[in-house]
Amino acid sequence: MNPIELNDHLSEDTLYPFTLTRSVLDLRIGILTLREKWALMSGQEIVVNHDKENGGLPANIIPSIGLIENIKKGKWDFANEKRLTHSWQIFQLTDETIRSDFDLLTENRKSHPVSNTNHLISPASIFIEEGVKMEYVILNASTGPIYISKNSEIMEGSIVRGPFFLGEGSVLKMGTKVYGATSIGKKCVVGGEIKNSVFFDYSNKAHDGYIGDSVIGAWCNLGAGTSNSNLKNTAGIVKAWSQHDYGYLAVGAKCGLLLGDYSRSAINTSFNTGTVTGICCNIFGSGLSPKHIPSFSWGYPVFGKYQVEKAIVDIANWKKLKNELLTDREIQVLKHIFEKF
Repeated sequence: MNPIELNDHLSEDTLYPFTLTRSVLDLRIGILTLREKWALMSGQEIVVNHDKENGGLPANIIPSIGLIENIKKGKWDFANEKRLTHSWQIFQLTDETIRSDFDLLTENRKSHPVSNTNHLISPASIFIEEGVKMEYVILNASTGPIYISKNSEIMEGSIVRGPFFLGEGSVLKMGTKVYGATSIGKKCVVGGEIKNSVFFDYSNKAHDGYIGDSVIGAWCNLGAGTSNSNLKNTAGIVKAWSQHDYGYLAVGAKCGLLLGDYSRSAINTSFNTGTVTGICCNIFGSGLSPKHIPSFSWGYPVFGKYQVEKAIVDIANWKKLKNELLTDREIQVLKHIFEKF
C-alpha cells in the first residue's frame, strides 16, 4: 500500500506561535496530534515533504475517516475538509476533535475500573487507561467523552465535565475544576479552573486562577493566581495578533491566551482578552498584559530582551524538574528564532 504524502511547507508564522518550534503535524488538536490522526486512521506510512512545489495533501488538513476512505479509493478531493489556518482554531475545534478521537481510540477496547469512591456520570463515555490514580473525583461525561491516559493522577475533590482528555503522566491537583472541551498533554500539572483550553506537553498551571478559551504551549509555567480574560466587557468580537498577516484578526466572541512554548508568567499575572505571546517569554508587569508579547520578551509594558543563552540555561533547569534534557536540536531552533526576532 502506497504511503500518504503530506506537504508541510507552511511558514513558521502561519500558526504562530506554535509552529515556530514544531511542524503543524505535531500540533495536538483534541486527543491526538495531526500526525497521530493520519497514522491511526489510515494505517499507512506517512511521508512528509517541505517543498511547496511538490505534491501531496496539505499537512494542515484535519483528517477524517471519510477522507481516508476516499484516498484509499484513489479520490484525492480535499476541498471540503477542515484545515488549521489560525492558532485559535486549536481550542475552537477541541470539542469535536476530542469526540472523534475518543471513538477512534476506544473502539474494541475496555476501560480499566476505578474505585467506588469516585462518581462517574455516563460511564460508557469514560475511558480509563492502566495505572491511573483517582479517588473521590467526579467525572461527568454526559456533556462529552472523557479519556484519562495511563499513569496520570486526578487528586481528590476534582470535578471534570467532558469532553476532556488527560495525557500520560499528567496530574490534576486537588479541587481542580475543568469544563469541556479541554485537552491536557503529557506530564502536565494543572489546578484551579480551566475551560475549553488546550495544554501542550510538559506545561504547568499548578495553582488557582482561570484559563479559558486558550492554548498553552509546551514547557510553559503559569504562576499562582495567573488568569486570562476570554470575553470583552462589551461582549464584542475579540481580535488577536496574526504574525502571518502582521495585524489583528477577528477571532470570535471568545478568545483567551495563546502562549508560545517555554514561556512563563509571574504570580497573579492578568492576561488581556485575546493575548498572543511568542516563545521564551518571561512575563511579569503591572495591569493587564499587552495583547501581543513578542518572542524572548522580558517583562512588560516595556519589553526587555530575554538573552538566548540565559533562556537556554533556564529552560534546561525547568526540564530537569521533569527529568528531561534540552537537546542540541532544541538549542539550535531557539537560537534560530532568537536571531530572527
